[in-house]
Amino acid sequence: MESVEYNMYRWGPCLVRFKISDEAKKLFLEEGVASDFDYTKNLAGILKKEVAFNDYKKFEVFFSGAFKLYNDALRKWTGSKDDNFDNKYNLNALWCNFQGPGDFNPPHDHSGTLSFVIYLKIPQKLIEENKKYEGRSAGPGGITFLYGEGTRDAVTHHSFVPKEGDMYIFPAWLKHWVYPFQSHCTRISVSGNVADFVKVKDIRKNVLEAQREKI
Repeated sequence: MESVEYNMYRWGPCLVRFKISDEAKKLFLEEGVASDFDYTKNLAGILKKEVAFNDYKKFEVFFSGAFKLYNDALRKWTGSKDDNFDNKYNLNALWCNFQGPGDFNPPHDHSGTLSFVIYLKIPQKLIEENKKYEGRSAGPGGITFLYGEGTRDAVTHHSFVPKEGDMYIFPAWLKHWVYPFQSHCTRISVSGNVADFVKVKDIRKNVLEAQREKI
């Protein structure tokens, strides 16, 4: 049987993780801490504080590079030989999460095409709490991505203990949840939704803004 040719097929979502630069991390942190735009009512998380960013344009260069990287990963993941594998993504939501003791995100998904999470600040107290955890899950402060029916014969989830500077990009429909922790500290992360189209009302809004700039 050694000479028999066979194929293996990629299955499931394309989940990508990489490190962001210290400069980008600093900018996200400064803008997130400075915002007072309450966003908790728009989200599934059981968190005391979640705020929207005031100015997306400050991050355009960063996200342009991040989504280009994801496109490259997606091309490899699908095994596509198409050289023009370049989706155009539009950031339509961006918010900052301040997770404290007892806060958590239940299993949920997002709207749009892609979603992401960036970890900006992970206190040492939380790191130590997770190290002491002896269970089989990611433990306090961990994140789990869920896909499929849960059979033990297939890979249906990935769990991680995030580190500062980690960024995860994934399909918006991919369910995920964030574990609570007990330590008296605050972990700060950034999340957002991305679409590969622009809503008509947003196009109209952009046109009006451009007209005002010409006046």
